[in-house]
Amino acid sequence: MKLTKNEKGQIQECLRQYVSKYPSQNKAAQSLTGTSSATVSSILQGKWENISDDMWRNLASQLGTSAGTDWQVVETKAYQEMVFAMNDAQTVKNVTWVVGEAGCGKTTTAKLYANEHNEVFYILCSEDMKKSDFIREIARRIGQKTEGYSIRELLDRIIDDLIQMQAPLLLFDEADKLPERVFHYFIDLYNRLEDKCGIVFFSTSYIKRRMTMGLRYNKCGYNEIHSRIGRKFFELERTGAHDVYAVCMANGVTDKARISEVVRDSEEYEFDLRRVKKSIHRVKLMAKASPSPSEGRGAQTVVKQRLSTKRNSNHKAEGNE
Repeated sequence: MKLTKNEKGQIQECLRQYVSKYPSQNKAAQSLTGTSSATVSSILQGKWENISDDMWRNLASQLGTSAGTDWQVVETKAYQEMVFAMNDAQTVKNVTWVVGEAGCGKTTTAKLYANEHNEVFYILCSEDMKKSDFIREIARRIGQKTEGYSIRELLDRIIDDLIQMQAPLLLFDEADKLPERVFHYFIDLYNRLEDKCGIVFFSTSYIKRRMTMGLRYNKCGYNEIHSRIGRKFFELERTGAHDVYAVCMANGVTDKARISEVVRDSEEYEFDLRRVKKSIHRVKLMAKASPSPSEGRGAQTVVKQRLSTKRNSNHKAEGNE
């Protein structure tokens, strides 16, 4: 499906805001994958003729905007707790490890915070990351060129860039997936950035088990990492029915019967917000096909009011005759 001019305009505005967070347009372009400074310049100048829809979608995905969708993010209790943790880490330049179950909104919240705040850099971790991948991804996110430099040189450049910023913050999503050798690299990163840059890790509760085992068997680096996060994880409150209700209301599901249906369905899956989104999509489709009794009564009321108005008009006309 081709993107509309309005959708492209929304992506252009998001790109403009994204670029404004970097010291130069070139640095902003360096931080984006699959694009160039020339492409970024053309989009910002409104020269869209040679920009493919695939490029627009690529940018929309990286900028955190969803072209063609109108999904509204709700500030759940977990969302508020994560924003507090990130704001605190950025303000006082500390290190926090946030733990929350899958589907509680960690990735969405981290990306939104990075999009809405200056000097905040989001890095998605993976289990197949090598040291070089880890460092190059950080370098790319802060707008550094990665070609032609060794890993040690890149790390030096990253540190130099970050310590010159007023309130830098690194966000590492799915950090529990990092392999051992990369996991240990965090110690060197922390030692050189202590009191100069905030760091927040996000993961599921698996990290607690991994940390416990690492400490029990005195694995290299685990005691140091545990110390650097204050020997305590920042555990998020679980998503509940009240959060699901708020998500339904914000996304156009206001009928009580439909909301109850979404709540019941998501409760079976521990109120996973990804499940909630699917369930809301499903009940919206069902509502179009067959309105619920309360929705039907609303429609009948409108019809009756119109019929009553028409009868009154007829009576008035007959009286005038």
